[in-house]
Order: sequence, then structure tokens, then C-alpha cells
Amino acid sequence: MARISLDRELKDLAVMAVAAAIGCAWCMDFGFWDAMVNHAMPAEKIRETANWRGSKVFSELELLVMEYAEAMTATPPRVTDAMVEALRRHLNEAQLVELTAIIAVENLRSRINSALGLTAQGFKDRCELPAADPAPAGSSPGPR
Repeated sequence: MARISLDRELKDLAVMAVAAAIGCAWCMDFGFWDAMVNHAMPAEKIRETANWRGSKVFSELELLVMEYAEAMTATPPRVTDAMVEALRRHLNEAQLVELTAIIAVENLRSRINSALGLTAQGFKDRCELPAADPAPAGSSPGPR
């Protein structure tokens, strides 16, 4: 049986949930850029990761992933059997292990970056195109 890797968007949401829970500004900034530019995740979802509990943009599985990420990040961890069972209804064993590993790795990165005082560097600002300037009055909308 072929192993199906964990969906990239789920990985990105888990990483962003960990970074938000820890409060790593650099990780949130870079994570926004990475998820949007390299993985084409919708900006609306990325913006909502810090406040995912009240958001309507996430699927049931995405909410479970962020809840699990937050629970793993807590000290001590607050992961419950019910959380894992809910994830198992959507993920196979290999995907659950992959999710757990990416959350653990992001905990390491976010905690190191926070401890070293890394701050946002403006990666997010390079993601979104500025609004187009309005055409001058009386000009045609395009080439003739």
C-alpha cells in the first residue's frame, strides 16, 4: 500500500498554530510568506490561524489539526485520547505521525527563535500585491 503524505495545507496550518501559540513573530511572518508563496495557501486562512477557534474559514479536519497543534504546544501537553481519535477518523497512521512530527519540529523552531529574540522581518509584506492605482478620469479601461 502506498503511503499518502499529509496534505501540505494541513502542515502549514499546524506550523502556524504552533507559532501563534508560542508567540513567535518571526515564525508567523515567515510562515505566512512560505504558506502563501511556496504552497499557494489562501491568505484568508493564514490570517485566521491566530484566531482559528472563532473562524468560519476552516474545515472540521483543519480545526482538529490546529487544536492538536495547540494541545501539543502547551506545557505540559494537553493532548487527549479524544483528540487523537478524532484525527484518526480523517488521517491514517502515517499521516498522524507526520503531523505530530511537524508540530514537534515547529515547537523547537518557534521556541528557539523566540528565545533568541527574532522578530518579524517583513516576509508577509512581500506576499500581497498592492492595490492597483485607479485609472485617471476619462481614460479607457484597456488597450484599443
